[in-house]
Amino acid sequence: MTRASLNKQPHEVASMFDDVAERYDLTNDVLSLGQDRVWRKEVAKAVDARPAQKILDLAAGTATSSLPFAQTGAYVVPCDFSLGMLQVGKKKHPWLPLTAGDATRLPFKDDTFDAVTISFGLRNVQDFDAGLREMYRVTKPGGRVVICEFSHPTWAPFRTVYTEYLMRALPPVARAVSSNPEAYVYLAESIRAWPDQAALAGHLQKAGWSKVAWRNLTGGVVALHRGFKQV
Repeated sequence: MTRASLNKQPHEVASMFDDVAERYDLTNDVLSLGQDRVWRKEVAKAVDARPAQKILDLAAGTATSSLPFAQTGAYVVPCDFSLGMLQVGKKKHPWLPLTAGDATRLPFKDDTFDAVTISFGLRNVQDFDAGLREMYRVTKPGGRVVICEFSHPTWAPFRTVYTEYLMRALPPVARAVSSNPEAYVYLAESIRAWPDQAALAGHLQKAGWSKVAWRNLTGGVVALHRGFKQV
């Protein structure tokens, strides 16, 4: 079984997600206590996809996250660099144009998409600043980015409890439900090492995004960041 290290070598991360692909959606549901469904609904609202718009869903995995955008009548492209995830997604959703791609070298032309979104995937990109610049490149002028990622709870006592859950409770739960529990040890470590809300907003601004703002979900366990590409 593969476990990536925090230097996030792309082949290690891709292989790790290949290993967990079959039970990935179920495992996320269990580990988040069902909150992942709430978070994805908030992402869909923030993206605000409209009929005929082009939406790029990065780190889409099995493409479960892409369905709300497709249901609005938008043209959504689920993109991921784990071929195992894409294969599982293609079995579940054969009508979607699942695409293999690296977030730091996206296989799309400049100014292609009305919106780019990534949920729980930016943290796994080795050079996420390069990823933010690539998202900017492929977004149309006036278009938007929406990032949903684990973050830092804002209330200190809860932050302590949450950190304990990540490092102590999450691995044994993962052992019970996941095909590769070691992958979830990496995920817990990567969440703990991730920049806080304000720091991530700074990275977005540095990549060129304007009107950057964020909103906390579940007390800051997850944060939604949004930015726009200037016209």
